[in-house]
Amino acid sequence: MLALMLSLAASSISLAQSPGAAAGRGAGALPSLGDTSELSAAAERRIGDRIAVSIYRDPDYVDDPVLGDYLQSIWQPLLAAARARGELSAELDERFSWEVFLIRDRSINAFALPGGYFGMHLGLIGALASADEMAAVLAHELSHVTQRHISRLMTQQSKQAPWMIAAMVLGALAASKHPNAGSAAMVGGQALAMQGQLNFSRDMEREADRVGFGVMSDAGYASRGVSSVFDKLQQAGRLNDSGAAFPYLRSHPLNTERIAEAQARLQLPAGAGKASAEKQADEGRAQLLHAMMAARARILAVPGVDSLRTMLSDARRRAAALPVPAATASPSAAAIRDAGSLYGGAFAAAQLRDFAAARGLLAPLRTLAADLPDASRAVELLAIEIDLLEGKTPASAATADIGKARFRGELLLQAKALMAANRAPDVSQALQTWVAEHPKDAMAWQLLAVAYGQQNQPVRAIRADAESRAAQLDYTGALDRFKAAQGLLRNSAGSADYVEGSIIDTRTRQVESILKEQALQDKVDR
Repeated sequence: MLALMLSLAASSISLAQSPGAAAGRGAGALPSLGDTSELSAAAERRIGDRIAVSIYRDPDYVDDPVLGDYLQSIWQPLLAAARARGELSAELDERFSWEVFLIRDRSINAFALPGGYFGMHLGLIGALASADEMAAVLAHELSHVTQRHISRLMTQQSKQAPWMIAAMVLGALAASKHPNAGSAAMVGGQALAMQGQLNFSRDMEREADRVGFGVMSDAGYASRGVSSVFDKLQQAGRLNDSGAAFPYLRSHPLNTERIAEAQARLQLPAGAGKASAEKQADEGRAQLLHAMMAARARILAVPGVDSLRTMLSDARRRAAALPVPAATASPSAAAIRDAGSLYGGAFAAAQLRDFAAARGLLAPLRTLAADLPDASRAVELLAIEIDLLEGKTPASAATADIGKARFRGELLLQAKALMAANRAPDVSQALQTWVAEHPKDAMAWQLLAVAYGQQNQPVRAIRADAESRAAQLDYTGALDRFKAAQGLLRNSAGSADYVEGSIIDTRTRQVESILKEQALQDKVDR
């Protein structure tokens, strides 16, 4: 299972720091451990790319636009805060990917890999109680990277070529799924030695705690998120000695020193913790949205039919006990719990193909989310998903203006709805604009390929398919598709699209150049 694979990878290779990061830090900031790495940022990114290719291909990799939007709403402020604090150097900012993977696994884990790739298990998102707690975890992982911890750890194995390091990590990943295949892929005792040596040191954990605390605070998240996450993990450590459900504790072990230092940072002057009524309302709105997204994560982790039925039953019970509907801009704790339950119940009912029950839960959910823009949008997107899962054309397709979609999840789900309503030209126009600004969005390219196919534009459809493969670093597959598009153009000269043909020729040469460069770099690394 990919969860175990990536947990093993996280303990095998743990994270990265930026050269000279201390130079841009604000006055009064504590010094970092110092950059003692010899591995260049470019070499580390190459290693990360090799590993990322395997993750993209794994069935446990999840690209859920709705949950992805929520994750990005937390991740992007953290990146911005790291830049503003001088923790993230310009070189790493440009060279690393800064991509967060969603992993279909019910265990509690988050991890980072070489080159600025990160992962969050759906089980962790489902277990956290707020965006502040998610920010605490992500800021910690981000700070391991900005402090170049992974590069320093890999420098301990400086005699190993980058390609061999990547191969050993991939071997460790394979071993967690297929032990025999994994042992064949791993380089004997070298991989096991590396696995034992590339764990976070105590000093690295403390540094990531300190820097991460500053990053999440500067990004606007409540510092109590650190304390509550530590409480959850500490409790998990006491109740789950095997650690099977909490691999995060294996790669980021808690100790009394880390907990004490975190608690010391949380000491506030008298009265400093009192929030204004407006801030409390903002926190309530954020918690209501988080409750819905946490429920979504638990269902996307595929908990099983019995669990889905339990979620549906709980949602029905809560819906029946709801008081007279009253929308509020400052949700109560009960409303937050109800919203999470109703969203989870509606989504679970759709997975069970009980679409009547799913729609029945949408009405009270809409009331709870009324006057809360982010939550209301999430409910309407869920309504579209329910229709699509049933094979119906969503009612919103008749009036939707996809050109005004501001978020990825909104754009892609509206695209599916409009294609169900035979409005492929509207979809292709909107998606063309989107991929021009987000060329690495593989799902958007895939939907664009479908839209072009519906319009009988096979060359453009093949080119979009090629771009979706390139976006996930499958350059060999992309080259095959680009050449297929060239062949189709040659065989249909009478209806050739010369502009599209020029683009395809250019992209073919670019991908060929990437593949040649990779082959050359492989020789150098070896």
